[in-house]
Amino acid sequence: MKLNSDFITHNTGEEQVMVATGSTAFAGLVRNNKTAAFIVELLKEETTLEQIVDAVFAKYDAPRDVIEQDVRKIIDSLKGIGAING
Repeated sequence: MKLNSDFITHNTGEEQVMVATGSTAFAGLVRNNKTAAFIVELLKEETTLEQIVDAVFAKYDAPRDVIEQDVRKIIDSLKGIGAING
């Protein structure tokens, strides 16, 4: 899976802002916290759910099952607005 090229990101201090620029049905602005921004950055290259979970687990001190659940929620939200291909 990979971030849809119709979405661009911009980092503003502690927050990442993501905007749909192309022909997606979503018209709006997404504000990502540090964890979601980290995941979005990983999605700029082709990746898998497992690779994302591994990277988040290596970065943050939390139980792997909690991380996987949180990653799935973020991925599902991004898919829901058409921000992810694949």
